[in-house]
Amino acid sequence: MKKTILSLLFMCFVITTYAQKREIRNAEDAVEDKAFDEAKSLLKQVENSYTNENEKWQSTYLLTKGKAYLANGLGSSFEDLKTAAEAFQQAIDLGEDVEEAQQGLDEVRAALVNNAVEDQKKQKNLIAADKLYKAYELGKQDTLYLYYAASSAVNGKDYDRALKYYKQLLDLNYDGSQVLYQATNTETGVVETFGNKTLRDASVKSGSHKAPKDEKTPSKTGEIARNISLIYIEQDKPKKAIEAMKRAKEENPEDIALMQAEADLYYNMGDIQKYNEVMSTIAEKNPNDPIVFYNLGVSAEKLEDFDKARKMYQKAIDLDPEMANAYNNIASIILKKDREITEEMNKLGMSPAETKKYDKLKAEKIEILKDAIPYLKKTIELDSSNINAMKYLKSIYYQTQENDKAEALDKLIKEAESKQE
Repeated sequence: MKKTILSLLFMCFVITTYAQKREIRNAEDAVEDKAFDEAKSLLKQVENSYTNENEKWQSTYLLTKGKAYLANGLGSSFEDLKTAAEAFQQAIDLGEDVEEAQQGLDEVRAALVNNAVEDQKKQKNLIAADKLYKAYELGKQDTLYLYYAASSAVNGKDYDRALKYYKQLLDLNYDGSQVLYQATNTETGVVETFGNKTLRDASVKSGSHKAPKDEKTPSKTGEIARNISLIYIEQDKPKKAIEAMKRAKEENPEDIALMQAEADLYYNMGDIQKYNEVMSTIAEKNPNDPIVFYNLGVSAEKLEDFDKARKMYQKAIDLDPEMANAYNNIASIILKKDREITEEMNKLGMSPAETKKYDKLKAEKIEILKDAIPYLKKTIELDSSNINAMKYLKSIYYQTQENDKAEALDKLIKEAESKQE
């Protein structure tokens, strides 16, 4: 009797084992036919007992499960992609089909990134952040995905999560710069970027390209430090913002982008004096950047040091003669003196002494207006949409008795206004 019971139990075990293998094979076939929901249903029937099989069959189950939940990749839910990733990772841990499982894991990571891009287009930034962070975890700690996850968290206004990700990046000494392998196409003359150095060098050797060069992109350390500081400012934690910037500077004391981030921090805190000091240091280290001198002009204006502001704007123009805003701001500084003189003239009475002073001030006013003319003309030349500059110049022409020029400018103003309607 005992032998009979044992035999029956053995037969049940054999039948159960056979059924499990059958379900797994059927699930494999369903995946092959892209019937992913059917495959999931078949696999669920054996999910509590597949571990009774040998490791080869366990691996087959896990690979099939990973493929079923990965499905077509694009458009798959976050939960399904996480399930797929877990299945492929378990298959890798078993050590039976490591190469195929790793390929599956790579496909899950690619699907997470592609889906995150689609989420960002739909303004689903926090969902995108989840997917990018998971891609970071799966990608052998690929910090680029962590960086993008932080950016998505910022766009989704989840500042606590963004801070967490940014701090991780700083702890990992993330730089974010990369080398671009470039060469000029000999036929089109266009500079092209290659996926790697080997491809670039092969193209140069074949003669299809020439003038190879390695271009390093800027470090993202400054941007990260700036974003951390801006988040702290948003959270009304200025001391933490300064501490975060200080730490970043200790690790990268000569990083110009980081210095600019520090300057931006003080600007956003309203400390224009400190902003001006940092920007002056940047100018010393980077004397050929017109943007630096333009920004110095702006900060000098805010500090009401108008002579310095004009010098800084002029330096920006010397470096970049096409900088319309610099010309416009110099004109604005000049016209500030005009407004001061006009106010003084309006306060004068009709006595002989006051009339004499009025005439003197009027002569000064005309010279000031004439000083502004070339800057306003250049502003309009470089930016034909600047209607305010046109109106100021028209007013000046009327005051300097150049009515023909004023009327010609009036026509340009009407044309510009009609384009903006």
